[in-house]
Amino acid sequence: MYQPSPPTCLIDPGANAEATRQILRASLFAATKHRLQKRKDKEASPYINHPIAVACTLSDAGLSSEPDVLVAALLHDTIEDTATTPEELERHFGAEVAEIVREVTDDKKLPKAERKRLQIDHAAHLSRAAKLVKLADKICNLRDVVASPPADWKLARRREYFDWAKQVVDRLRGVHPGLEALFDTEYARRP
Repeated sequence: MYQPSPPTCLIDPGANAEATRQILRASLFAATKHRLQKRKDKEASPYINHPIAVACTLSDAGLSSEPDVLVAALLHDTIEDTATTPEELERHFGAEVAEIVREVTDDKKLPKAERKRLQIDHAAHLSRAAKLVKLADKICNLRDVVASPPADWKLARRREYFDWAKQVVDRLRGVHPGLEALFDTEYARRP
């Protein structure tokens, strides 16, 4: 069974202390908000592993000098999957981070098929920072679908997810060639 190597989460030695504090605060905030959530895999992994993996993927791609992107990556599912509001994120992490998270948040009031269609339609119109977070999120999701898919996902559903993720990422292209190549590598593992 394919097991992705754990992200190394490279730290930029030039990162300032305030950026480090902000990233650690976002880690704690996300861990608190997602504390009762589990992933859908057979092991019911702690949900917080996912936002950490997304942030590490971005850091490993050389984006550790952009702390707002890393903070938004850690927080990217808080509005969508917890009781967190954009205003709360803005209060704690600033308007830029709150806006990035808002951009990558699905409206859970809409039917799933509509949310998926909107992700494809809106991908090209996201800010650069939101595109980076969305791209890293899709990379991590593909890794998870290969290594430990949701327990009830049959082969057809896993393939469908890969193909949909590619449609989203194809509209993000041009934002970061390294991350795009990493996505393509993960997509090549399509079940």
